[in-house]
Amino acid sequence: MALNNRDNYLRNASFQYPERMPLHLGISNASWDQWRDEMKDVVARHPLLWPGFEKGRRDWDRFDFGPAYTAGEPFEDAWGCVWETHVNGIEGVVTRFPLDSWDKWESWQAPDPLETADRGPVDWEQRRRDMQARREQGELREGGLPHGFFFMRLTYLRGFENLIMDMMNEEPMLWKLIDALYEHNRVIVDQYLRMGVDMMGIGEDLGAQNTPLISPEMFRRFCKPTYEKLLKPCVDRGMHVMQHSDGYIMDLVDDLIMAGVTIINPQDLCNGIENLRREFKGRVCIRLDVDRQTVVPYGTPQEIHDLIEEEVRTLGSRKGGLELICGIYPPTSPENVHAVASAFEEFQTYWFDGRGQE
Repeated sequence: MALNNRDNYLRNASFQYPERMPLHLGISNASWDQWRDEMKDVVARHPLLWPGFEKGRRDWDRFDFGPAYTAGEPFEDAWGCVWETHVNGIEGVVTRFPLDSWDKWESWQAPDPLETADRGPVDWEQRRRDMQARREQGELREGGLPHGFFFMRLTYLRGFENLIMDMMNEEPMLWKLIDALYEHNRVIVDQYLRMGVDMMGIGEDLGAQNTPLISPEMFRRFCKPTYEKLLKPCVDRGMHVMQHSDGYIMDLVDDLIMAGVTIINPQDLCNGIENLRREFKGRVCIRLDVDRQTVVPYGTPQEIHDLIEEEVRTLGSRKGGLELICGIYPPTSPENVHAVASAFEEFQTYWFDGRGQE
């Protein structure tokens, strides 16, 4: 009998010989808005990746892209940060920082995580029911903190330059803000632990194109201790922890693993496929983020196929330890989305059907 998705995922993450490689291909609303019916035609051709998809009709001229994703509509989140975007379906950037001066500290308050998420109310009881349903359906139960839960949240609240100066100057108020973010995030972690989730996801972008956004020394001083405290209850339960980061993070690998990360979600080309093989393979599961900067949006279908084949051959194993994800953003064409989907399907069982040789 074939493994259900949950059991297969956990075997893959633990190097326990899964039956197939986990795959996820996500299309941004910006790309849906750009291609509309043409994109629907592609998705309908790949039921393995989009099970249950029905073409239907979505009124894109009246579609609600949501807070921080709607062009020309500034949005203030629960933390007091104001977000703006110029492209429907692409997350904006923070343009007003509620703690750009420490003089505002006394009048500022973090949101209550039991009542509100970053961008709207939260219903924890509904989330518990959703987790129970996923368990009954044989699907992975994944809890997680919102993207940008700590380091990025510090930049949203203080502004990047202010934050770096705080770190350089060992600003005492920074430690108060760090403590407030820890307490907020710990409540969320505890909620998911009570649900008995299979995996905890944490995500924030720690890298630029070819360097981390902060030095490893600064990460160890100001970020790693909070990571460790937040993840310790998960580690103590033997739970998988998945960490996502855009950008170059090779200089932070050891610190992330030491903090408790067992599944790492790095971008492929900016970190380097060979670097990822050398530093990650066999140590942690690699949730590889397939290129969204050059090959996928601008390459030929053959170049897309060849990149994915190289990554599967280089980073995969019969034991597991590799999964593939890809995010689709403009100007990626439907033809190239089809190429990614086709390559994902072709190589999903490469290491498990006799083709792969170690």
